[in-house]
Amino acid sequence: MISGVIAGALLVTAPLSALAAAVPGSSEPITSQEVVALLSAAGSKAGSSLSFQMNSTGTVTREALAVMLGSSLKLTDAKEPFADVPDDSIAAGAIGALREKQLLEGTSDDRFEPEAYLTKGQAQVVADRVYAYLKPFDVMETTIADIQKAVSQGKLTYKELTQQYLDRINKYDDQGIKLNAVITVNSGALQTAEALDKERAEKGVRGPLHGIPIIVKDNYATGDLLTTAGCLCLKDAVPTHDAEMVKKLKDAGAIIIGKANLDEFALNITGVSSLGGQTLNPYALDRNPGGSSAGTGAAVAANFALAGLGTDTGGSIRIPSSYNSLVGIRPTVGLTSRDGIIPLALTQDVGGPMARTVTDAAILLGTSAGYDADDVATAYGVGRSKTDYTKDLDVNGLQGARIGIATELIGTKPSEQPVSNLINVAVEDMKKLGATAVPITIPNLADIMKYPSLSGYEFKSQLNDYLAKYQPNAPFHTLTEIINSGQFYKPNEATYKLRDTRDLESQEYKDIVLKRTKLTRDALLKVMADNNLDAIIYPSTSETTVVLGEASKAGSNNRLSPYSGFPAISVPAGFTEEGLPAGIEFLGRPFDESTLIKFAYAYEQGTHKRKAPALLP
Repeated sequence: MISGVIAGALLVTAPLSALAAAVPGSSEPITSQEVVALLSAAGSKAGSSLSFQMNSTGTVTREALAVMLGSSLKLTDAKEPFADVPDDSIAAGAIGALREKQLLEGTSDDRFEPEAYLTKGQAQVVADRVYAYLKPFDVMETTIADIQKAVSQGKLTYKELTQQYLDRINKYDDQGIKLNAVITVNSGALQTAEALDKERAEKGVRGPLHGIPIIVKDNYATGDLLTTAGCLCLKDAVPTHDAEMVKKLKDAGAIIIGKANLDEFALNITGVSSLGGQTLNPYALDRNPGGSSAGTGAAVAANFALAGLGTDTGGSIRIPSSYNSLVGIRPTVGLTSRDGIIPLALTQDVGGPMARTVTDAAILLGTSAGYDADDVATAYGVGRSKTDYTKDLDVNGLQGARIGIATELIGTKPSEQPVSNLINVAVEDMKKLGATAVPITIPNLADIMKYPSLSGYEFKSQLNDYLAKYQPNAPFHTLTEIINSGQFYKPNEATYKLRDTRDLESQEYKDIVLKRTKLTRDALLKVMADNNLDAIIYPSTSETTVVLGEASKAGSNNRLSPYSGFPAISVPAGFTEEGLPAGIEFLGRPFDESTLIKFAYAYEQGTHKRKAPALLP
């Protein structure tokens, strides 16, 4: 396995075991013949016909390597910043070009040490980078770092990247297997990407999300795209302006490539709506993808976009993340703004990222978090949110951690056993990665789980408020009008009618708000304090996804986070014998996303459980 190399935005992992084996003594000087052989093998593995040659024999200096690489790779000379490289040096232009392409760095910010001998270990690193540089860009399972690296090396433009994602949507969502994950494709995405290419060339990048295509659940208001909540009643409705989280992503340079299907008005967890139809699971087309962020989950898993935004009232980010082998973050209520998200129950609602890696999810979270004057809940996050959660990524993050194992939430029924087996393996993996596993019993768990979601009470009034603020020109302005129109998913009719009779003044509602929240928070904080825990883990879903049309069996584990308002992350835990994905959920203290991200990243990097769906090559 070729070495993993991180240099700036570069992260390379590729199968070149023969090259690694060719370097037995990493600190020994390498000869010119060995360098040529190493680089030639790297080029061959990358599918390149380039020739690497050195006229000299014996050991190789860094300067000589720079001249050879610059010539062999046909790089355009560039200015270099090193104090020990004269401007008139024969290698100066090549050194500058190699540094610009992130192929050969200095020994420090201002020194290159041109006369220093190249070691076998250093040569291996350079070969790894040359391999990555020459290898054609592949959109499948790519990451933000991969993309920005490819663009910086001139291998890719944001417009080309966006077209590749649009091609996949057309191939697999609109026809072929018809995954049915996307409701609306942004017809202006290529134009936006082209503008971001030009901006990068003239001004540089805004940040890691510059030019990155993101898919957004269709309950986020987008001022330039339809926002429908999956309902026929809003099929032609465009909001007056963007939701705050969408605005933050756009300001960071992200491209909203389209809007994803969802359970209509986010009311269920099977991925079906009157406008968008039934979204399929990319790992098993006869099964649902979970919900309500169904389209986001299926689209990101199928590589229709780099990552996406979902919303979570009960489990709507974490369930589809579990069923689609994704990382899904449900932030603390108040870390991200809910303004402009079509509400289901604002007491529990929160928006968050869904991605294929913890790193990319962390980037999205940091970009979208922060105070919003239009969402008072975010005032609680002032001073407790971050703009960059990638600083918490630590491959050794589980060493010394004390992780509570919520044994009561690990199923024992035969139908739950496939997921439970994966969780048990995950616990053992965490132990190997340095964590202490502490079996726990959550106080008052049975009483907590008896409480209902507040969506039964809050939906009506909060939906009406949203329509008045964001979509005043929609054909229907209240839940009552929507019901009377008949333009909705008919199996939801009884639910809509019941919720249309409820308001926020009932004593039952007030009792739930007061008692359920306190009971859940106290229970979680107490068990963590009593056992000196850093986080609690349990299955994201009790069982795997079910066949289309069957009642979901996701279970109720996902309630702990929304009932408390505490953050949770679902991370891929592997696949059952049937080939169905499942996730493990980390839950932590309020606004302690940093710790959860650290643990999730260490687990991800120590296990690498995610696999792309074979049905969508």
